[in-house]
Amino acid sequence: MSVTIAAEPSPLRVDDGGTIRVGATRVTLDTLVAAFSAGSTPEQIAQDYPPLDLADIYAAIAYYLRHEKELNEYLAKPQGAAERSRQRNEHLYSRGVRERLLARRNAHPTPISVHEI
Repeated sequence: MSVTIAAEPSPLRVDDGGTIRVGATRVTLDTLVAAFSAGSTPEQIAQDYPPLDLADIYAAIAYYLRHEKELNEYLAKPQGAAERSRQRNEHLYSRGVRERLLARRNAHPTPISVHEI
């Protein structure tokens, strides 16, 4: 019996917003790396994040360890990603909507409690 060893595709993907996610889930690479760096085993991560496949967790960790320098640079820039997301959302949603919501909030600054009625 002969065994053929083939390269497995990476379970990591970049979504439309530029965020690296694991497998077909919404779990981000930074979430997985944070758990792993905090001492969680792949099995513990699988328990904490049920949508993740255990094999994808191991593969993502292996990819991270092989490309640690580049990925640490990516992971060190959450402020940039948050800023890009904010700008994209501002562009997508009219400022008029935001201003109307702020005006509504300012018109009723404190919620009325049930006890005041």
